[in-house]
Amino acid sequence: MRNGGQLLVESLIALGATKSFGVPGESYLAVLDALHDARGRLDYVLCRNEGGASFMAAAWGKLTGTPGICFVTRGPGATNASIGVHTAMQDSVPMLLFIGQVATGMKGREAFQEIDYPAAFGPIAKWAVEIDDIERLPEILSRAWTMAVSGRPGPVVVALPEDTLAAHTSAPPLAGPVAVTEPAPGPQAIAALRHMLAQAQRPLILFGGANWSDDGRAALKAFAESSAIPVIAAFRFQDRFDNHSPVFAGEAGVGMPGHVRRLIGEADVILALNVRFGEMTTDGYTLLSVPQPSQKLIHVHASDRELGKIYRPALAIQAGPNAFAAALEPISGAWAQWCEAARADYEASFDAPAQPSPVDMVAVMKWLGERLPDDVILTNGAGNFTVWPNKFFRFNEKARLLAPQSGAMGYGLPAAIAAKVAFPQHTVVCFAGDGDFQMNCQELGAAMQAGAQPIVLLLNNGIYGTIRAHQERHFPARISGTTLANPDFVALASAYGFHAEKVATTGDFAAAFERALASKTGAVLDLDISPEALTPRQTLSQMRDAALISSKAKA
Repeated sequence: MRNGGQLLVESLIALGATKSFGVPGESYLAVLDALHDARGRLDYVLCRNEGGASFMAAAWGKLTGTPGICFVTRGPGATNASIGVHTAMQDSVPMLLFIGQVATGMKGREAFQEIDYPAAFGPIAKWAVEIDDIERLPEILSRAWTMAVSGRPGPVVVALPEDTLAAHTSAPPLAGPVAVTEPAPGPQAIAALRHMLAQAQRPLILFGGANWSDDGRAALKAFAESSAIPVIAAFRFQDRFDNHSPVFAGEAGVGMPGHVRRLIGEADVILALNVRFGEMTTDGYTLLSVPQPSQKLIHVHASDRELGKIYRPALAIQAGPNAFAAALEPISGAWAQWCEAARADYEASFDAPAQPSPVDMVAVMKWLGERLPDDVILTNGAGNFTVWPNKFFRFNEKARLLAPQSGAMGYGLPAAIAAKVAFPQHTVVCFAGDGDFQMNCQELGAAMQAGAQPIVLLLNNGIYGTIRAHQERHFPARISGTTLANPDFVALASAYGFHAEKVATTGDFAAAFERALASKTGAVLDLDISPEALTPRQTLSQMRDAALISSKAKA
């Protein structure tokens, strides 16, 4: 006989879970007790806030392709964790959030910290369910795991009433995960695709999404290079294709470069592989007309729910990215110059002027590009600073980027901690703005306790930069609510056991970063960034002046 907590933990181990993230709560004591006996098989990373824990689980799912596991308590714990669920959904990554719930006999009375979790999480999760019968725990857990990893991966929320976890059963734990075969394209679909591409003059491959294998990525690269078709990444998926390839042409996301916008707008055939057509990738749904694009669209996705959801494709193929890529064979056409120009424009996008800032991030990124190891993992949250890891770093086939499609501030540090938990020997570098960092800086404590301490580059400009940029463009010279009074970040990080130092000039950066790499307890480098250096090619003052001139002209 096992109680519900033991049955859950033993089943998760059988499914393949090895790490979990959470904040303890009295609503799932039986699970915590079961984890006591599972150390070394299913470890529990103790976090400082449920939002940080859920970000770690979402990042784990993105990095490993297996569900990130998060445990939180009812009510406030669950609502704190909702940010990670939303992020995992928009990132299309597998995650399981387990929430302690009030006893079944108290439901419906607005008991202490009671929430209807299927109702609360239904709109932002792939599935939300509550297990009221311990005998059904293995059944529902198996379904949750399978749903999280298959089709379009995503987060599943499972609520566990206290009495369900405390009850005993003779039901055996799960024996392992369900093996889901990736759907493959049929020969007719491949023939139709080849015919459409053969008629193209300006073909383009747009890729993204989760569930990529190394073989699938290699097959896509081989097809694109042998066919000389330019490739662009959907928002924040540029790490899934070798940026050094002669066909890679950039990322379609926030701050989209002009040449990427032109590629999408001028392409006559777009092979969209494993993408969900988010707002950022389509520049607010303007680069392709809704619902009928002027470009011939070939949309390939494992989930039938994504096909035709926004755009009406000329050809819709339900297939997984790896099986589809494996079925591709080289094709030729008169578009070599189109591809060469796309690549040249991508290379030119790295040319930016020296920044008007004590620490010049153009120079920093150039140095990092030459110094960081091939298998580096970069992370970031949200803010204008993300342009540096997202647009000024070339990802090779081993490097990874953990960055939220949801645009959630505070993701970068928890994601970096999760990456160090998953791959302790890898160099993990988190880029964070001062506002972004303070959303979850308390998770430095989780990193210290877990021995999973990354390097944090803290771009400190004293403002909420993205909002200030919007403010200056729409309400120039009327500053409101965007100036930060910051603590001593070096003292803060040192208190959590990190190596920490202030970097006052560009010339100081290289030596400081070498000391960070040598530190066995991670590092926080507080970089002095001028508020003027809001974007690589336009200063804050230039934004304000342009907006003032425009408003005077309209008046």
